[in-house]
Amino acid sequence: MTLKNQLNDDLKDAMRKGEVTKRATIRLLLSAIRNEEIAQQKELENEGILLVASKQAQQRLESIDAFNSAKRDDLVAKEQAELDVIKLYLPEPFSNNKITEIIESVISETGATGPQDIGKVMGKIIPQTRGRADGKQISEKVGELLRKMVE
Repeated sequence: MTLKNQLNDDLKDAMRKGEVTKRATIRLLLSAIRNEEIAQQKELENEGILLVASKQAQQRLESIDAFNSAKRDDLVAKEQAELDVIKLYLPEPFSNNKITEIIESVISETGATGPQDIGKVMGKIIPQTRGRADGKQISEKVGELLRKMVE
């Protein structure tokens, strides 16, 4: 079963059970998937759908940060509920140890010697961690490890 079929089945199930938040979030997710399919002029495979879902999750995280700083707890709760639904469809995130392991492997593979090579390292890491780790977290960790190499 493809991820898109699962989303449609879960939408029907949420409608039957009267789960308002889940229903609305899945509809938003399916709409974002359709928009991306229109933009690319082809039907998305599971990998493309996961990419759209991870973008939606990232948007929710950014909104939560903004609403927290504005002290809008009502909106934080709404965004968090939507994020929880989206996370059901994303693969399990990598642990910090796994991320570090991937970064160290790519650093040795690319022969990076310092912070000037951050772009080369990030270019190889992002495809391996897409949807399973935060890019900002990875970038900080790569920068930290590359700076340690120079010291």
